Amino acid sequence: MERRQIEYFLAVVEHGGFTHAARALHVAQPSLSHAVRALERELGGSLFHRLPHGAVLTSAGSALVGPAQQIVRDLRVAGSSVREVLGLGGGTLDIVAQTTLSVQPLAPLLGRFRVRHPRVRARVLAPESYTEVITKVRHGESEVGLVESDAEIHGLATARLPDQEILAVLPAGTTEADRLPRRELAELDLVSTPPGTTTRRIVEDTLAGLDVEPRIVVETQHRTMIVPLVLAGAGAALLPRAMAEEAGRQGAVLVPLEPAAILSGRLLWRPGPLSPAAAAFLALARAELGT
Repeated sequence: MERRQIEYFLAVVEHGGFTHAARALHVAQPSLSHAVRALERELGGSLFHRLPHGAVLTSAGSALVGPAQQIVRDLRVAGSSVREVLGLGGGTLDIVAQTTLSVQPLAPLLGRFRVRHPRVRARVLAPESYTEVITKVRHGESEVGLVESDAEIHGLATARLPDQEILAVLPAGTTEADRLPRRELAELDLVSTPPGTTTRRIVEDTLAGLDVEPRIVVETQHRTMIVPLVLAGAGAALLPRAMAEEAGRQGAVLVPLEPAAILSGRLLWRPGPLSPAAAAFLALARAELGT
């Protein structure tokens, strides 16, 4: 089983067919098809149902996806480790983080890491789903993850992140108050992202147990629209403090909730060998966060 075969297999999975995969890899489609056929012969079964307009995984192909991703990840770690020993530096740091943890604490941590290790490239994925973050770390697609959780996660090493307070972010000109009772949130017009996203879950968790429904007047898939919508008077929002304070610098009114609402998070990684870049990032993060 060759690395090229595994990478071609994963490319077909990612792009949904041989034509798009070949285009993305900048290889001829017959070469890609030949490599995948050779892999199938070696494994003893078909990995894809070839359809007129794409390719769909067989059950055997589905079983290969996770191990294939791990093989590619392990090869990258091995290469990074050798380069580190040879003093070449560089490498890539792959991080996956839920949106609510991207501004704080990830952005400042990643900035300080890059200052210390300027030859390391960083790639940050931002799925909305808690389970998707965990899956990407488990399967080796990313070495480091940041996820909303206040509990240990089975099979992964974790460190607790500092809690963040959730604040109500109100349009400019709103009468300021020391505290906003949670039940009164049900009376506000709210701006949020769709159900299943991290920003929407903050709203739902904050109102949980009050037997009230949030009044979502603007639902947008574009999280970056939330603060501009609030500033334009479309409604209020609930955001972690770091995001809320940025809105406050633009003129929004910030009000703590009563009782306080807290966002908990965890840093997570797979036990076992890590690339030098991931190991260095985790060392910096745990030292600075005191975890």
